[in-house]
Amino acid sequence: MRITSKGQVTIPLAARQATGLLPNCEVEFEVQGKKVVIRKAVKRSRRGERIVEHLRGRGSVNMSTDEIMALTRRG
Repeated sequence: MRITSKGQVTIPLAARQATGLLPNCEVEFEVQGKKVVIRKAVKRSRRGERIVEHLRGRGSVNMSTDEIMALTRRG
């Protein structure tokens, strides 16, 4: 197996199936001496997910969804 000029390599199908490396999944690399280990990355939350999680439960206004929507429609 060769590394391309862009640093790319094809992971054999058997290795992808055995490790659950599906298209578009994130991977991470670890250098161990002269060896490189590739593994499926731990899912990291996206920025939007972190913001929503941070704000969840912080609301202090007791309004229904309909009341909030009515406020946004006033013009």
